[in-house]
Amino acid sequence: MLKNVPSILSPELLKVLMEMGHGDTIVIGDGNFPAAANAQRLIRLDGHGVPEILDAILKLMPLDTYVERPVSLMDNGDSENRPPIWEEYADIITRNEGEKEFRLVERFQFYTEAKKAYAIIATGETAIYANVILQKGVVIE
Repeated sequence: MLKNVPSILSPELLKVLMEMGHGDTIVIGDGNFPAAANAQRLIRLDGHGVPEILDAILKLMPLDTYVERPVSLMDNGDSENRPPIWEEYADIITRNEGEKEFRLVERFQFYTEAKKAYAIIATGETAIYANVILQKGVVIE
């Protein structure tokens, strides 16, 4: 056991977060995301939702400050009806990293980018269009 490490972060995920370098990306996929088909490294966190995993990761991993939008979301294609879970993501990110704008990525382009990610986390998230790509920044502290 370690102190101050969110218990939702498995040893495997902690190892991956440590291995990642500046600019590397990690995907947190919802329960419908084809994680196994797209992953170079697959981490299973079934039974957990994206918001709690996102919050835990951001306690340890900084977002990239050298890009305008270090957080990408799979675009649902309907600007009038955005997924409610995105507001929860904005709150989590603001609490951990300050206010950030999201980059919206068309679904098939998101799959292409996910294939290049350092790792993909498969979750049990039931909300639709709840997929997130995080770009790792530099630890300054």
